[in-house]
Amino acid sequence: MEFEHDVVRQRYLGRIDGEVVTSLDYAVAGTVISMTRTFTNPPFRGRGYAGEITAHAVAEAEAAGRTIRPTCWYVAQWFDEHPDRAHLLA
Repeated sequence: MEFEHDVVRQRYLGRIDGEVVTSLDYAVAGTVISMTRTFTNPPFRGRGYAGEITAHAVAEAEAAGRTIRPTCWYVAQWFDEHPDRAHLLA
């Protein structure tokens, strides 16, 4: 999967063969990123793409020295499943 970070729209996109299959929206307040929504197009659900884009966005937030507030249920669940990343929670 190829990832695109649209800073203006505050959105990550995941593409396969040029087609957007998943996205993650966020909002920034200082050093905290609120990850507000994940979406996977229905034909592509159940393949782990939301998890891949979440992992990518979390890695970028960590590299930028930010903490994360998971306001999207899926992102919150992702952190529950990855307790080794809990130090990034705001």
